[in-house]
Amino acid sequence: MDKDINIKLKVWRQRGPKERGHFESYSLKGISQGSSFLEMLDVLNEQLVSEGKEPITFDHDCREGICGMCSLYINGHPHGPDTEITTCQLHMRKFEDGAEITVEPWRSAGFPVIRDLMVDRYAYDKIIQAGGFVSVNTGGVPDANAIPIPKRDAEEAMDAAACIGCGACAAACKNGSAMLFVSAKVSQLSLLPQGKVEAARRAQAMIAKMDELGFGNCTNTRACEAECPKGVSISHIARLNREFIKANLAD
Repeated sequence: MDKDINIKLKVWRQRGPKERGHFESYSLKGISQGSSFLEMLDVLNEQLVSEGKEPITFDHDCREGICGMCSLYINGHPHGPDTEITTCQLHMRKFEDGAEITVEPWRSAGFPVIRDLMVDRYAYDKIIQAGGFVSVNTGGVPDANAIPIPKRDAEEAMDAAACIGCGACAAACKNGSAMLFVSAKVSQLSLLPQGKVEAARRAQAMIAKMDELGFGNCTNTRACEAECPKGVSISHIARLNREFIKANLAD
């Protein structure tokens, strides 16, 4: 049965990208363990507003683990101390009465802080844009079985497509690498016939854009895989490397 708990929060406050940030401490009483982490932050903001203070800026949208916007670094873990969930799916029952919780924004050169706990994740959109399009026949609607795809390939492509682009992989990586994200986006297309036409160009373009935007290199620590809220496997990184090497050899 869920109970009410008292907690202490240590939250990163930063007024803008060029401002110097700092931690501020807050106390909350009577927080239901059945509430989500974001609902707890809502309560904190209501308390701050009632006290005439600036509320904490944080990002969120669906609150259903779909959009990936609720990107918070909680007690040293992207999305908090639970596995395969986003921050909005984290509940306060994961914390004990009297717990001290440190909340920070993503720490990556590719994700500059906008304000407080909100970061600019537009870099991932730029990488997607660099990947471009797929060539498909846009004539009449094809029969469902017109393009046979092995079940294993279809399932792997769907697993890769589960990536929501939240940025937890880059935030968890000691090098700030976005390789898990890039590899997932490359895999979901390169595994399917429709994505093979531009496969070589796509791998080269997305890796080049990732490097340009300041993300680091992968050194296979697997922190990205451990912290990914959708359980995306680093086997996709191996596929990306193969695609990239093949493309360079073809050139």
